[in-house]
Order: sequence, then C-alpha cells, then structure tokens
Amino acid sequence: MIIYDFRCELEHRFEGWFGSQDDCERQLQAGQVHCPVCDSSTVSRLPSALHVKSAARDTATSAGSSGRIGTSGSAHSSSQAMQGVPDSAVLQAPAELRDAMDRLRRWVAATEDVGRAFAEEARRIHNQEAPERAIRGVATPAEARALVEEGVAVLPLPAHLVDKQH
Repeated sequence: MIIYDFRCELEHRFEGWFGSQDDCERQLQAGQVHCPVCDSSTVSRLPSALHVKSAARDTATSAGSSGRIGTSGSAHSSSQAMQGVPDSAVLQAPAELRDAMDRLRRWVAATEDVGRAFAEEARRIHNQEAPERAIRGVATPAEARALVEEGVAVLPLPAHLVDKQH
C-alpha cells in the first residue's frame, strides 16, 4: 500500500492509499480522487515523506511525518503501514474510529436537510432572520468560500457521512 498526500483547490490537505503509483496516477487522471472535506476533484499530489526501513530495529521511520493510522486494506498491507505505531494504538484504532464515525453520522442525521438552499438558509440563520438550528445541505465551492468570508460558520462534510447505506 502506498500513501500519497494531496491538496485540493480550497487548500484542504488529505491522504490517499493506493496499490501502486500507476493506480494513483490513473485515478487522478480519471478525476476519481476527491477531497474528503469539500468533495472537489481538483486535487494535486504533494511531496510525501520518505519511509525508511531500518534493518537494525526492523521498524519503519518516517522523515518529517508522524505515524498515520488506517483501517483499510489487507492485514499484510495494514501491518506494513502501521509499523512504528504502538501495538495498543493499532488494536484500539479501528473500534475507536468506527465509534467516532458513528457518532458523527448520528450528529449529521439529526440536522435539518435544507438541500440546495443551504447557503441562503445559513446566511439567514447567521443574520438572525431564521431560527438558530443545525442544518445541512448542498453548496458549491464558491458558495462555501463566500459563506466563510462572510463569517458564517460552516463545516464541509463528505457525502459518505450522510449516505444512509453505510
């Protein structure tokens, strides 16, 4: 498993896990790599930290990078990605991550879906022209930028957090 770092057009940084460099390039060219924050497919790959395996200690060290925890992939590739992470973190991470994602999904489900009227309704709430409440909906990247510039508190969410199938 190869981990690459990316940045979207709105400067959100994230990582992606790929089977090979060719897989990464193919998915980038096909527009299949999306920012998990704003769902933009306009992303660029950033230089990644070099991972070096030390024969003396038989552990991986990372130049300028802290350990990352992931839960996807086979046991073999996951164990390779987890080298240098304490065993207790490896054992607890999947359950803790699932619990955190479940809590986040429940919180999102409890918000009011205002659909494409999100930007307008968020402004109305911000300007105290509508009752204060937690809402969710759809906004273009330009609308989201404008809301932030106006001081409206917004939190972009990836679609999989509101997808009822998961």
